[in-house]
Amino acid sequence: MPFGPNNIQRKGEAAYKTIYLRQRTIDKIEKLAAENETSFNAIVVSMIEQCLKDYDSETHE
Repeated sequence: MPFGPNNIQRKGEAAYKTIYLRQRTIDKIEKLAAENETSFNAIVVSMIEQCLKDYDSETHE
C-alpha cells in the first residue's frame, strides 16, 4: 500500500536518532506534514514504517 494520510503513525515507545536529508526532501516532507496537520517527524516515521511493512510483505511472499 502506498504512503498516504491514513498511514500517519502517532506516538509510541521511541528513541532518538539523527539523520541527514537533502533540503528538497525536507521541503516536500514539511509540505506534506502541513497538508495533513501533523508533524514532520510523524510523516517521516510513518513513511519508514510503511516502507518496512512493504519490504516485509515482499520478502515473505
